Amino acid sequence: MSSNTQSRQSLPAPDSPRSSQSPAPAGVQGDLELELLGLANALYNLGTTVINDSTKERDKGGGKQVGLRVNEVVSHLGTIDDMAQHIPTMIPMQVLTDIDNARNPMQLTKERLERAATENQFMNGKIAAITSYRALLDEAIAINFPELEPHVKGLADVEEKIKMEDTNDVI
Repeated sequence: MSSNTQSRQSLPAPDSPRSSQSPAPAGVQGDLELELLGLANALYNLGTTVINDSTKERDKGGGKQVGLRVNEVVSHLGTIDDMAQHIPTMIPMQVLTDIDNARNPMQLTKERLERAATENQFMNGKIAAITSYRALLDEAIAINFPELEPHVKGLADVEEKIKMEDTNDVI
């Protein structure tokens, strides 16, 4: 029975931080990633220590364990602050604000992409409607004002040529 208890204790808790499946990148970025992982583990350990201490009766040594865990967290934060001086990567304030407000930046990015796609479809619909209207207008001008037909036809040819060039640039 005690070996079963020991094997359970060796497994990490389901909600504890896990290391990434992919290895950390080489160099300063990788060192920072590993230090952030260490900070996450230190914060998790501090949280579990605080919970354990608050559920037990306080003895004389109870405060020392929390103090040690706090010192570990402060040490990791200091190391990360030192490393930050050597990393030029900038993080948009909106991402940090979203994290502070307990919003997932990936979800927000997805929402923005979906909104941009919707607006793009709406704009493409407007362009198609205007193009259709212009074709009908050109046809009506050519019928009612035959002397303007070469000019209307010339504009349509120029626009078609520009459209073909744009299509070739995309491909």
